[in-house]
Amino acid sequence: MATTIASTRPTEIQDPPLARFLFADTRSALLWLALRVFLGYQWVTAGWHKVQDPAWMVTGDGLKAFLTRAAAIPEAPARAAITFDWYRSFLQYLIDAQAYTWFAKVVAVGEVLIGVALILGLFTGIAAFFGGFMNWNFMMAGTASTNPLLFAIAVALILAWKVAGYYGLDRYVLPALGTPWQAGDVLGGSPAAGPAGGAAAPGGAPAHVR
Repeated sequence: MATTIASTRPTEIQDPPLARFLFADTRSALLWLALRVFLGYQWVTAGWHKVQDPAWMVTGDGLKAFLTRAAAIPEAPARAAITFDWYRSFLQYLIDAQAYTWFAKVVAVGEVLIGVALILGLFTGIAAFFGGFMNWNFMMAGTASTNPLLFAIAVALILAWKVAGYYGLDRYVLPALGTPWQAGDVLGGSPAAGPAGGAAAPGGAPAHVR
């Protein structure tokens, strides 16, 4: 009897209506467009400033100065910027290995690319992930500023990856390329029925707005 009851239980718990609307319904795409462009603009402006600065693109001294300040341990009773010793050790390793000479370029160009991808709505979920990862690192290094807000928006865009780029290039790229678990049109896949009742892009994003 116990086996029979267990076998009839559903193996998938359905998302609440609000979550389905926000993260899988293209009618919420305008909201994500506004957040996406806002976040992308923040990254483009921050990265473009670095790209034009020789301290980031030539010597790497801009990143070196940031790492040095973050890894510094002040005299008591002042508190260090970094809470976790393992992360301070990681930053100190980057300083000692002079990794800032090349890593500064990665940061500067990466910020611009993340911003452009978000504004264009191209691989929105991936761009938001890398943006959020950078925000996380800045916060781990003791820099708050706008990073908590930008990190929260990035997480929301990751959750809404199926529809966040609907008013952007993802509207065409996702159905064409598909995902690792569902082939797109280019690879011979076929769209599935979406939550809004129409044909859907890979991952369940409907291909038209109702």
